[in-house]
Amino acid sequence: MMGGVSTSAEQQPAGSPLTLYLVKRLELAIRALLDDALRPVGLTTLQYTALTVLEASGALSSAQLARRSFLRPQTMHEMVLALEKRGLIARTPKPDNRRVLLAGLTDEGRAVLAGCAPAIAEVEGALLADLSPGQRATFREGLQHGVLALGALSSQRRSHEG
Repeated sequence: MMGGVSTSAEQQPAGSPLTLYLVKRLELAIRALLDDALRPVGLTTLQYTALTVLEASGALSSAQLARRSFLRPQTMHEMVLALEKRGLIARTPKPDNRRVLLAGLTDEGRAVLAGCAPAIAEVEGALLADLSPGQRATFREGLQHGVLALGALSSQRRSHEG
């Protein structure tokens, strides 16, 4: 054990795949299913994610939306333009800094998200179907812990680069 942090080899049974590998496989499976579910409404999984971030957070700058959607700023900029062109989001100047544009959902964007809800619920339901309520809570807590832990590591590394 180095510096109080156990290595993955110490945490996993011999011959078991890394947890990171399992999470990546889960992400790929979810992504494929969501891409299929969202295709009829003309959205990608990444666009859907950005729209749900705006739904939960309210209006955000493109840079904030990129961070919260786990995308590079350049990728998000292109996506924001495409979503704005479709009328799913609108950008307005930030009140205290008019050079910054805040993206927010339009009524059309909210309607599209609402229309996606049944397909998204089907994928989520399939993921959790065979888990008890306690197992579902534990699974979600583990995932949330992983997001926070790796987010902290990422922030720490970025602060050392600057």
